[in-house]
Amino acid sequence: MLEPTYQADVVVVGAGIAGLSAARRLTSAGVTTVVLEAAHEVGGRMATEKVDGFRLDRIGRLLSTAHPELRPGPEGPALLPFDPGVLLHSDGRHHRAGVQPGARARGTRSALHAVRALASAPRAGAGPRRPAAVPGRQVSVPRRRSGAPLGTAMDQARLGAALARLAGTPVERLLARPELPAAEALVARGLPARTIDGFLRPLLAALLCDPDLTTSSRCADLALHAFASGRLCLPEGGAEALPQQLARTLPPGTVRTGVRVTSVSTTSVATAEHGEFRCGAVLIATGARAAAELLPGLRVPDFHPVTVVHHTTDEPPATGASLLLDADRGGPVAYTAVVSRVDPSRAPAGRTLVTSTVLGPSVPGIDTAVRMHLARLYGVSTARWETLAVRHTADAVPAMRPPLDLRRPVRLLAGLYVCGDHRDTGTVEGALRSAQRATAALLTDLGVNRPLHTADPVPTARAA
Repeated sequence: MLEPTYQADVVVVGAGIAGLSAARRLTSAGVTTVVLEAAHEVGGRMATEKVDGFRLDRIGRLLSTAHPELRPGPEGPALLPFDPGVLLHSDGRHHRAGVQPGARARGTRSALHAVRALASAPRAGAGPRRPAAVPGRQVSVPRRRSGAPLGTAMDQARLGAALARLAGTPVERLLARPELPAAEALVARGLPARTIDGFLRPLLAALLCDPDLTTSSRCADLALHAFASGRLCLPEGGAEALPQQLARTLPPGTVRTGVRVTSVSTTSVATAEHGEFRCGAVLIATGARAAAELLPGLRVPDFHPVTVVHHTTDEPPATGASLLLDADRGGPVAYTAVVSRVDPSRAPAGRTLVTSTVLGPSVPGIDTAVRMHLARLYGVSTARWETLAVRHTADAVPAMRPPLDLRRPVRLLAGLYVCGDHRDTGTVEGALRSAQRATAALLTDLGVNRPLHTADPVPTARAA
């Protein structure tokens, strides 16, 4: 029996958020497209596991509404912000880091608001207060230090003004700055050491999944630009909601799961069990390792490993829907949140979901170490918390160390293209940008002159 042969203008290999975004742009331009995915579900690393009514993200990257494709639209999953924003744990206390400046369109009012919000943190020199004791709860004993994590009131105002200026700085100007490792760049920018160590280091570690901040300062600048321009958020229903919504916007039959690609050329894609797909061009939109298997010679970067630990409890910590960072770096947890407060759909009624992220290699006994750290961070006993899942991903985030070309080639030759977070900044937003660049190059080579909707957002219902 002859193997079946399929026809399409473009075959996209990989149904992660980059491949689905590229397919959406191609079909919007009138290009017939087929997306092939080896797994039985779309999403790639943006996967969400269902356990006893809970929705547990495997990696759970922090998103920002600053990227055009993550801004709210008329339908689909909501992007739910951390509210009031970021809390810093230091000296046994929680310090509010202020409300994010928000969209750049707010202009001067955003800058003033940011300065005032950041200046409202505890005054420097004020002795740390012991948290109120609660029966049955552990309370961490504060160590005396001078100043809040953000430094003095003047330091906080300077930081607020710097973030507001950053929000209004064009991206190309950011990319023209001298490049250093992110940790060195923070010092070179002249901000106070207390502000750097107490806020910017833990924040950037969370945004970049890089505890040592070896990432290029260009990636760090873009991450801070997104933080200052938008709001940190989670997609309603789990990380999978975004790729699933993208898949639903495609014409029926575009996405084919359970199809394993074995080789590619500029005019065809061979699969293990589904024959050959003939086409006019091929776009590889997988992770870096899988892409290198199909494209010998493609550079595979190092990766930042990530472990995500999910707990449930009947007594939710009193931090609300904030993102909690450890300014003291006193344990394995880089950041944590009561995510069921941010997104109630992630936990059954009456239950609480606490999700914590550990950066770095997996170590034995990680759950015990995380529980001890969370007890200090939240100021409660975690002895009765139930562990729902511990998920370690070794290749979670591509390492983007300097020197770094943030616009790595997406056109390998006419008819063969590649996109993904490994071709840009190593973030979800970077994956989307690389998809935009790859489809633009592909459409040019195909001679498609129709307008490409480059700023269409992922359809979302609301921004709560």
